[in-house]
Amino acid sequence: MTQPLRIDLDRTSPVPLYHQVAEAIQAAIDDGRLERGELLENEIAMAARLGISRPTARQALRVLVDKGRLVRRRGAGTRVAPARIRRPVELTSLYDDLAKGGQEPSTVVLELEDVAASSEIATALEVPEGTEVVRLRRLRMAGGEPLAIMTNYLPVAIAPSREELEKDGLYDCLRGRGVRLHIARQRIGARIATAAESRMLEEPSRAALLTMERTAFDESGGAIEFGQHVYRASRYVFDTTLFAS
Repeated sequence: MTQPLRIDLDRTSPVPLYHQVAEAIQAAIDDGRLERGELLENEIAMAARLGISRPTARQALRVLVDKGRLVRRRGAGTRVAPARIRRPVELTSLYDDLAKGGQEPSTVVLELEDVAASSEIATALEVPEGTEVVRLRRLRMAGGEPLAIMTNYLPVAIAPSREELEKDGLYDCLRGRGVRLHIARQRIGARIATAAESRMLEEPSRAALLTMERTAFDESGGAIEFGQHVYRASRYVFDTTLFAS
């Protein structure tokens, strides 16, 4: 931790003290005085130094945690949050997008097995229910930190190996097999993390997650893969450009 941030409070202002503290910390993050990953003083030290109550200091930090500007870890203190990864909503793989953005992607393959397609999976892949497909589950890392848990289903005939998936993104592996993706149907949403997801993604209990469900098709219109992914909302956003009709 560097020297505590200087914060000048106006005690005659109608603006609550916790809000003034939060605004000062956010401004320091925005202008670079507080760097990504930097450890802040704890709320007890902050309260004593600024002459405010501990609940006021705690509320100021909570505001910034809720906005994704700070992250709190039990036993590890409060730090400036890493930069959020912005991803355009295009037919690209997360691995490729991270690599282009200099984010050092890596993959842990959690599952790679043949399963019978459920009704939902069979409908998405346009095969009879019970057809054997490959279920692939991966933990995607960015710069050594967990970012997303990705589950994909695809035909057995085009499924990459574990070794290939640990080295490259799924779409790059498919291109290497001569598969050319053409279009996809995608749905983006949000939900609360399960206990297992919170542990894997190093998020607090019941943290918010972004969700993405996608079915991709090749140039002939055949379904190639069906994906169900969850992303850390504290580190990840989908970015879109809208045009007037």
